[in-house]
Amino acid sequence: MLKDKQLEKYADVLLWGLKTARKGRFKKGDIVALRYDPPALRLAEILFEKLIKMGMHPIQRMTMTHRMELSFYENGNLKQLVFHPPGEKELMNSLNGNIYLYAPESLTHLSNIDPKKIAKGTLARKPLREILEKREEKGLFGWTLCLYPTQELADKAGIDINEYEKQVIRACYLDKREPVKEWKSIHSRAMRIKRWLNSLDIEYLHIESRNIDLRIVPGKKRKWVGISGHNIPSFEIFISPDCRYTQGIYYADQPSYRMGNYVEGVRITFKDGKAVKVEAKKGRDFIKKQLSMDRGASMVGEFSLTDKRFSRINRFMANTLYDENYGGRSGNCHLALGASYSDTFDGDTSRLTKKMKKRLGFNDSALHWDIVNTEDKVVRAFLSSGKEIIIYEKGSFKVQ
Repeated sequence: MLKDKQLEKYADVLLWGLKTARKGRFKKGDIVALRYDPPALRLAEILFEKLIKMGMHPIQRMTMTHRMELSFYENGNLKQLVFHPPGEKELMNSLNGNIYLYAPESLTHLSNIDPKKIAKGTLARKPLREILEKREEKGLFGWTLCLYPTQELADKAGIDINEYEKQVIRACYLDKREPVKEWKSIHSRAMRIKRWLNSLDIEYLHIESRNIDLRIVPGKKRKWVGISGHNIPSFEIFISPDCRYTQGIYYADQPSYRMGNYVEGVRITFKDGKAVKVEAKKGRDFIKKQLSMDRGASMVGEFSLTDKRFSRINRFMANTLYDENYGGRSGNCHLALGASYSDTFDGDTSRLTKKMKKRLGFNDSALHWDIVNTEDKVVRAFLSSGKEIIIYEKGSFKVQ
């Protein structure tokens, strides 16, 4: 169990992340939702106290236990699956911030639930997420999240709970005297990489590894973003590409847990932007049903690269937040199936309408699922000038 001194540091890093993630500035009287899984109660208490001292209005919400969630999907009828509590929409329209402390006690409890039933619940919550997305685009809302180590996570990662906790401590720089100072330094160094990437007029990217041969088109009016405070930890630099032009094969060598289901060895073939063939060593039926959730679920919403010089994560952690930020020997890339991120729009996001998103090839979906590849890879950028350059190799960006 993390000690209070470490949790104090963790809370400070999360508050740095929350402030950094929001375009607008927080002020006294702002409303911040504090959502947490039961095992993360102590961290939630520390954050609650800090928010109160900052003059905020924290609204605490403990999430469903895994038994509650199983009962919800196992026994809930259609009306219950799509039900929005009274006042929920009004709350979303008033929120200025959200902190989520993820601490699962089970990762496979929904494995016997029909994925279509899970999808109905996900689709029903999409309008609420869209409210927050629009508020974020206007600078009225910011969010961050983190992981609190649990025995279930350690078991699924195949390591001792003490080793799992050490990985979390190292990944978030909680072993440093001033972890926030470390994060500010990483944020500053990442800015240089993003400025360089955004100075390139890229027609398309070609990603090659042992099992990947993929072409991604960044699209017009795009910018690379990342290490923005949204996730703690986060070392990825990413873009939401034009979803209509993805071509080739992508392979995820990292396993993934999603909605109580386990998938492994996912291989997806894309043609004209859509996933036309899906293979997997485990969980193929679940993947196919997730990708049929809605029209955009079978298309790409994000392409990301992690620089191993930033990330101290060096093993599988059975959690996407950590696995998509894997550093190790070769860094990683990940592809997100489903929704795009509007903050990768190179312009005033408050003016970004659904019609504009569609015209520019931003993907729209209730799904957003990150699948990770940690193989040694080369990413080449083909520029509009006809020049070809390597932007990423051996786990690092090749800033020129």
